[in-house]
Amino acid sequence: MKKLSARRRHPLAAVVVLLLALAATGGLYAAFAPASKAQADDTAQSLAIDEGKKLYSVGCASCHGTGGQGTTDGPSLVGVGSAAVDFQVGTGRMPAQQPGAQVPKKKVIYSQAQIDQLAAYVASLGAGPVIPTKKQVDPAGADIAKGGDLFRSNCAQCHNFTGEGGALSNGKYAPSLEGVDPKHIYEAMQTGPQSMPSFPDTTMPEQQKRDIIAYIQTVNSSQSENPGGLKLGGLGPVSEGLFAWIFGLGALIAVAIWVAAHTAKAKKS
Repeated sequence: MKKLSARRRHPLAAVVVLLLALAATGGLYAAFAPASKAQADDTAQSLAIDEGKKLYSVGCASCHGTGGQGTTDGPSLVGVGSAAVDFQVGTGRMPAQQPGAQVPKKKVIYSQAQIDQLAAYVASLGAGPVIPTKKQVDPAGADIAKGGDLFRSNCAQCHNFTGEGGALSNGKYAPSLEGVDPKHIYEAMQTGPQSMPSFPDTTMPEQQKRDIIAYIQTVNSSQSENPGGLKLGGLGPVSEGLFAWIFGLGALIAVAIWVAAHTAKAKKS
């Protein structure tokens, strides 16, 4: 009998070779494949925090402390969340130009990308209210009438019935809400800036905030009807009565003087 030139292979040998090849391919893919979405998001967030810390060190640390712990010139930022930063910096209130009873709204000096980086850094100091999404602040489909009821119950005492603002004590004031970005209105309700109380979702749910935003946008829009004519700041009977006394009574006095003067001239002639 002739000797076999080669040993006969086991039937499962091909399967083992295939599995080894697949394992090797998988190992190579794992080594060279791009990072997962979660890893990419974590990396982007870390970069945003690092850049935000640099911006913070230049523009915020002198008042709020190097670690956001606060100083005699500025409150602590630990736990205020990204929403507070987006509101304060996004409306130009921060960085503040000078101390005073209230920090006014002014021109924004940071880009939105920089504001997002600052917000990411401050949010990393402690959990707090987050920047709302577009869906959260979208007034489409909101109940405007209910929003009006909520606004008059919770906001009108300071901001006026139509959101035109008003004076407070000790040099403070409630700013006008006309033309304010819905996102900033939502963030103000979430965080309670300066003299304003906060309305977290546990106190005022997201839908109610959207109703209020819809009401504010409606009463301050150019399409809003005002059957009363000149609204005089929307302050109600106080401003209307004052207008009547100053201008109405003043006009009557002026007419009386004119009539008396012309009557005297007529008698002389």
